[in-house]
Amino acid sequence: MLKHSRNVRKRLSIPARRAVVFISGLGLLAACVDGSNESDTGLAQTADSVEIESISLTAEDFTEAENPDEVFELLEQLRPVAEAGEGKIAVLLPDTQSSARYVEQDTPAFERAFEVMGLQDDYVIHNAQANSQRQATQAEQAITDGASVLLLDNLDSGSGAAIQANADAQGVPTIDYDRLTVNGSATHYVSFDNEYVGTLLAEGVVECIEEWGIEKPELFVLAGAPTDNNATLSQVGIDDVVDPLEDAGDLNIVGKVRVDDWDNQVGQTMFEQALTANPEMNAVVSGNDGLAQAAISILKNQGVDPKKFPTTGQDATTQGLQNILAGYQCMTVYKPVHAEAAAAAALAVFLRAGMEPPEGLVNGEYDAESHKVPSLLVKPISVNASNMKDTVFRDGFADPDDICVDDLVEICEENGILK
Repeated sequence: MLKHSRNVRKRLSIPARRAVVFISGLGLLAACVDGSNESDTGLAQTADSVEIESISLTAEDFTEAENPDEVFELLEQLRPVAEAGEGKIAVLLPDTQSSARYVEQDTPAFERAFEVMGLQDDYVIHNAQANSQRQATQAEQAITDGASVLLLDNLDSGSGAAIQANADAQGVPTIDYDRLTVNGSATHYVSFDNEYVGTLLAEGVVECIEEWGIEKPELFVLAGAPTDNNATLSQVGIDDVVDPLEDAGDLNIVGKVRVDDWDNQVGQTMFEQALTANPEMNAVVSGNDGLAQAAISILKNQGVDPKKFPTTGQDATTQGLQNILAGYQCMTVYKPVHAEAAAAAALAVFLRAGMEPPEGLVNGEYDAESHKVPSLLVKPISVNASNMKDTVFRDGFADPDDICVDDLVEICEENGILK
């Protein structure tokens, strides 16, 4: 049996403490801020402030909520905080190339989050379409138009750090969203536990190797872009699982590569070249569902049957979920984007109001090299055929009618997805 021991995480975990925010006719005070007063928070005292006994919110609330409706309901208590702030919150998303999630999931989640908090006219959402100069221009224009907080999902750390330096010079705080900006100046970071994403990917292929009866595993690692810090963190999680297994002689790693720009065509070429050089190769850890599909297309062209060559993925895309049901992919890492976006929106309204966010909204810390970044990390979930119904379909992340088509209808029925 293949076994592994998980190394201690390289970041510092911070125990969550439930922070309370008091709002009264004398203004807005955060219990987690020492000596809070008008000058500390930067908030004007307003006699007509909404009077409310307390607001209580932690990072774990976003992870533990059972469905998207519960997640967004958490934000209703922050309406007074939103009312106390000024300016717009600008969300800067990177592209539609690396994943369709930014259009299909992040954008509507942010829209819902801001509207729940009463910010219908006080936010903007831009997508850079894989152009770092466009993202810089979008950031500058947002500040010109009155943005008081930037939520930045960078295309790479270099361009992201430049955007943050410009924002700092104009007194606008930045939150790193989804991807950490190395050598940047973000006040906070909101993402998933990306090392754990890598752990799930590697554990998924190890489980499949056993379940599918793969003898003498010859593993290839087809990981994400070297410029994407999330992919770098994920690689740590992958290595923590597979390297000890290789050391123990339980599998052989034929190679590890990183795919520039998450380009699926490049990934397909790299996988095909590795397979040609190593015809004994019989398993692959793929960094996301797009790279998994790139590998699977080669395997299908070579006549490889289902459940003969395990691969993994990330993002719970339509293609990825179908590949799992068809027996070509072991699992996918589902990242509940609605929870990530809602958590980021919650942090942003505190900064917009000139307040230090409650300590309970921080449950980790990452090293951006320039500084330690307080982080809010949402838990990712491993999804296979047996738990699709209670994860991606329950949350409305995917529609069974879109997934369960043609030959997959019977498999969906067998797994309780369709009745």
